[in-house]
Amino acid sequence: MRMVYFSPVPWFSFAQRPHKYVQWFHERTGGNVLWVEPYATRLPVWRDFQTNKSKLRHSSSSINVNYAPEWLTVTRAYALPIEPLPGSGRINGLLWNRLFQQIDLFLKNGDSQIVVGKPSELALQVLQRHPDIHSIYDAMDDFPAFYHGFSRQSMARREKAIAERVSRVLVSSTMLAERFSRLRSTPVIVLNACAIESLPFMSEKTEKPVQTVLGYVGTIGHWFDWELVFSLAQNNPSMRIRLVGPIYTAPPAGVPLNIELFPACDHASAIQWMQGFTVGLIPFIKNELTASVDPIKYYEYFALGLPVLSTRFGEMALRDGRPGVFLIDSPDNLAAHVDAALAYKYRIEDINIFRIENSWESRFNRIDSAVVL
Repeated sequence: MRMVYFSPVPWFSFAQRPHKYVQWFHERTGGNVLWVEPYATRLPVWRDFQTNKSKLRHSSSSINVNYAPEWLTVTRAYALPIEPLPGSGRINGLLWNRLFQQIDLFLKNGDSQIVVGKPSELALQVLQRHPDIHSIYDAMDDFPAFYHGFSRQSMARREKAIAERVSRVLVSSTMLAERFSRLRSTPVIVLNACAIESLPFMSEKTEKPVQTVLGYVGTIGHWFDWELVFSLAQNNPSMRIRLVGPIYTAPPAGVPLNIELFPACDHASAIQWMQGFTVGLIPFIKNELTASVDPIKYYEYFALGLPVLSTRFGEMALRDGRPGVFLIDSPDNLAAHVDAALAYKYRIEDINIFRIENSWESRFNRIDSAVVL
């Protein structure tokens, strides 16, 4: 069994859903994987040419000391950043001839499948070259919502073409399931999860942090609600708010003194940071992009026994009322939600059950065999 996987992220990066998916596939089938690295699928914008000091300062530490196992081959697609333009597929196709040959040869050796983790002209052309091979589109984000203008329109058309061509569509959130059900019947919902094997053992005796810390670990982009975080800091001056991760959208001027900013780190260090939190924060703006998001940090926070204080967006909105989840509707109810989150006490048996049910292995094992074989 073999898989060609068109990834939305580099192999040598934080282990995310794509990494876990191919690892699960190998463990389930013993098959080899040809991992195709992502390339630019939009037109360049001005900020691509700007020097972002924060980005440069934090990006290097976000790379895992990772390796490619013997069953996985990492290959790169070279392309000009012109994909949204008419005819770009023919132009870049000239650069992909050797890659096409590599993929063709890889797919010839036994039962195979093609998995698209991010829509692209390259992925679409490979699907067209191999119409009889089982194929999957794993829609883990609302990809068109990341883009603007012509690039957005082009991505939407390409995603639609891929979704209509593949054998099966997987989706990572309820909102994505609703969107793709209009294109084809019964997309399979495969929510996100967490790497439980990387989490420390917990018991009732696990020490709690002495100081009250509201913490966030992750990328700080244009979806990050700085206004809400400032309100949390100003209304709770005795508490520390720790934000750990690369900053792509800088905070407004006048950062409160109890907000602490730390650079990106590897996953093991991220877990250590979370262990020092009293409450896990997910302060995302509610918009079209976040409407389709199921944040992995929710699973990591809760699997570490942290109450989760989140805005009401995406899949988090459907977790309203779950023990340990506190959703913020407006700045007016911040104090009540913070107090409720601080009062929450987890039961170790609930955490253990949560870890088992929300591991990547458990998540992918729910996919029927037609997707795998």
